[in-house]
Amino acid sequence: MTTPTVRALAITCSLKPSPAPSSSVLLGDQILTELRSHGVATSTLRLVDYDIRPGVETDMGDGDQWPEIREQILAADILVVVTPTWVGQMSSVAQRMLERLDAELAETDDRGRPILYGRVAVVGVVGNEDGAHHITASLFQGLGDFGFTIPAQGATYWNGEAMHSTDYLDLKETPEAVASTTASLAANAAHLAALLKKDNYPAS
Repeated sequence: MTTPTVRALAITCSLKPSPAPSSSVLLGDQILTELRSHGVATSTLRLVDYDIRPGVETDMGDGDQWPEIREQILAADILVVVTPTWVGQMSSVAQRMLERLDAELAETDDRGRPILYGRVAVVGVVGNEDGAHHITASLFQGLGDFGFTIPAQGATYWNGEAMHSTDYLDLKETPEAVASTTASLAANAAHLAALLKKDNYPAS
């Protein structure tokens, strides 16, 4: 029997629209590269390039582009969320994503399970200031509530030296600690997603 392809979608929550260089895009691309080494099919988008209206419904109307993002999320087995750090917090774009995903709490599949069950979520954070652990905890809490499963070591991050202005994008090479953490994240996410794709959680 052929094993179904595991698919990953990276949502980059940079404040910089395409095609501006972005440390968040770089880290997201590195995560996807590692996932592809485990046979995962990947795609990516930069959320700020879309008109995502404020609200907590699946479709806020009036040109809201969240529904097409939502379709991509539902088609993926792994959601990769990458955000920069601003004032020690996730970006406003990442917060908007969480607010829109809140609508999924009311959505169920044909067996009555939350519609996001069986999907894995991982997180990447970059910033030249502290905040990665706080941001990861906030994202994991929200994504877990919505129904995503978090794998072991499901986050990777880079924080620059305090009070300096170097960005992740400026580094001549990826620090070994970041590279190895990203590799573990991808291996664990691909493994868990394959298991859940084969055998999802039971209906309550």
